[in-house]
Amino acid sequence: VQLQASGGGLVQAGGSLRLSCAASGRTFSTYAMSWFRQAPGKEREFVAVGIGGATYYTDSVKGRFTISRDAAKNAVYLQMNSLKPEDTAIYYCGYNSNGYGPGGPRERLFYDVWGQGTLVTVSS
Repeated sequence: VQLQASGGGLVQAGGSLRLSCAASGRTFSTYAMSWFRQAPGKEREFVAVGIGGATYYTDSVKGRFTISRDAAKNAVYLQMNSLKPEDTAIYYCGYNSNGYGPGGPRERLFYDVWGQGTLVTVSS
């Protein structure tokens, strides 16, 4: 499986963006597919995950971001509304191709497949 992320860009605070992550190769809805982000000088951090029909978010994006998966298109999306300058980061999609791994779905090491990242810049 390979992942290709897209949809990043420059947006003003309060605006919206929709990120897409297309997978080449078969993915399973019961296996976790996630979004992480990495701001300049910071560690890559968990944003959201879709796994087996359930979704989970980090507290700072709850109510603003929505993760969704399209099995027919083999893709995962991240709808980001009410964007804030602190959302500025490179956003990465990740996929756990084994169904298991170290830590859990909120942990970076849980994922063995990563997209190349797409830059989101939110201006104040």
